[in-house]
Amino acid sequence: MKIALLGYGKMGKSIEKIALERGHKIVIKSDSNTKNYDISKADIAIEFSNPDIAFENLKNCIENNIPVVCGTTGWLDKYESIENSCKKNNSAFLYASNFSIGVNLFFKLNEYLTKMMNNISDYKAEIEEIHHIHKLDAPSGTAITLANSIIDNSKIEKWSLKNSSDKEVLIKVKREDEVPGTHTVTYTSKVDKIDIKHEAFNRSGFAVGAVFAAEWLIDKKGVFSMKDVLKF
Repeated sequence: MKIALLGYGKMGKSIEKIALERGHKIVIKSDSNTKNYDISKADIAIEFSNPDIAFENLKNCIENNIPVVCGTTGWLDKYESIENSCKKNNSAFLYASNFSIGVNLFFKLNEYLTKMMNNISDYKAEIEEIHHIHKLDAPSGTAITLANSIIDNSKIEKWSLKNSSDKEVLIKVKREDEVPGTHTVTYTSKVDKIDIKHEAFNRSGFAVGAVFAAEWLIDKKGVFSMKDVLKF
């Protein structure tokens, strides 16, 4: 595949390394806006930029019928617009808040645990996410995905970054050093607590998952997620 890397920070460089090892070619490396590259040179784009330019990058790919895999978080208020544009242009788009295969297993485990705890009123759920100090959005997209799964599968109505009520799940946000990403879901009662936790040791797991998703998407049309890629 000829890949456009839209976002060439630490994550983009990790994706580049994995893509080259898997025999692909990087034809575009962009860390700014859509005016600085010709997306038609690529077979597929992998978008890991920042919330301010992600929407324009995605729109440019889709309108030029270039399949695009996106891992940028913090822009999802415009997700429906991208989804509609993808369908209108008969293009391909795949978004994930986290491409790590381990994290996607963690998502499934979180969903299963939530359903188990749904009728047990003694326990209260909360989420903690820890990332490096350079991360621009808070809470993380992964934490929001975990929270939304709890909301979709329980009596919880929304998530909160402050002291939460019985109808809210609290997300605690921490920014420490160069932590790649640690997420913990905790259910606490008066007598005990249950934790499920995912800790990333480096960015390689995210990069491998993103390239794997791009390989899967290359000949498809439509809007997809990692559930489609991994068949969960």
